[in-house]
Amino acid sequence: MINIDVDCVSVEGWDRLYFHFFSPIEIARLRSGKWQKLQIRTDEPGVTEVPRGIVGALLPRRRALARASLVAVVTELWARPLFECRLAASMLLGDHAEALAPADAALVERLIREAGTWALVDELAPAVMGGLVERYPELTAVLDRWAADEDFWVRRAALLSLLRPLRRGEGDFDRFARYADMMLAEREFFIRKAIGWVLRDTGRRRPDLVAAWLEPRIGQVSGVTLREAVKPLPPETAARLLAAYRARSPAVRAR
Repeated sequence: MINIDVDCVSVEGWDRLYFHFFSPIEIARLRSGKWQKLQIRTDEPGVTEVPRGIVGALLPRRRALARASLVAVVTELWARPLFECRLAASMLLGDHAEALAPADAALVERLIREAGTWALVDELAPAVMGGLVERYPELTAVLDRWAADEDFWVRRAALLSLLRPLRRGEGDFDRFARYADMMLAEREFFIRKAIGWVLRDTGRRRPDLVAAWLEPRIGQVSGVTLREAVKPLPPETAARLLAAYRARSPAVRAR
């Protein structure tokens, strides 16, 4: 069994670690505003930067980990209602995703449903579920179901689980495009941002593909999605798409 030298049961255990890494003044800053411990359902950008660095430094560095041990430790960590414990569980799964089997997609789905924040969903979807789908293509059936789920975090995970191969210039863009079309009219920020994120990373290697997808949808796509998607595109292409978006009526842009 893995032995992680941290008391994940209590806030005090993490306090001792923070005092090891930071001065009292820095800790006071961490406690202010968005840096709230036990704020598992936070949506604040950047909220995981400091905890993630500390959690990452504490996780065991092993080349391989037995599936049974991995699942047991992840399950135990996740059961503790502290953000850092759930982050540690998510990062462990990502570090040792090659140990997982198709049946573990059910565990990943449960964690995504219980996560309640991008800070955990975005650890679990691209590396963990995405890795499973690459190794076991039959799991795309699970993603197809997720893409139509009532929970928008699960829908976001369906999009992001396709991200890594698309980022490499490979992957199933047609499947992503089908999911994105299903969600294009959504007003949920985290869906709009996820569509833009995948398009942006795809566009770094295949800008023409992304531009061709955006062009006929310029009347539907949100500003959040478009501004993210055009970042890697040639300047003239990005300018043309943004101009077409701005030419829409204010009422349409506000949707």
